[in-house]
Amino acid sequence: MPLDQSFIGRTYPPRGTYVVAREKIREFADAIGDENALYRDSAAARAAGYPDVIAPPTFLTVISLPAINKIADDPELGLDYSRMVHGDQSFSYTRPVHAGDELRLATQVENIMTRAGNDFLNLRADISTVDGEPVCTARMQLVVRGEGA
Repeated sequence: MPLDQSFIGRTYPPRGTYVVAREKIREFADAIGDENALYRDSAAARAAGYPDVIAPPTFLTVISLPAINKIADDPELGLDYSRMVHGDQSFSYTRPVHAGDELRLATQVENIMTRAGNDFLNLRADISTVDGEPVCTARMQLVVRGEGA
């Protein structure tokens, strides 16, 4: 069954906040195998001009993935999670994320299209501080394989 096209343009307001902690940044850097001192050492980050350790570029997956899953899990959308694969992801930053940031994220269904019997769901997450300062726009494409794929 194809995805419900009426979801195009649907927005989901922020639900709560996420406080970026040094330890979570370090854990993420460990998980991806990145030893960069800017992700681990406050003094090194301050010497480089940051207020505290900064997060690796893909760190915001930690907060964007649960919001994206909320959309994908909406039964009205018609997404069969067992047929879904991750197609693409990008991050466009206004500034780096650093320890101490308190972030909010609003999501939107940018587009739904069908090609060769597969549905493509394009999602956008606008991530900002609780004060409204833009930090990053994250985009993700999910592909739902068609019945014959």
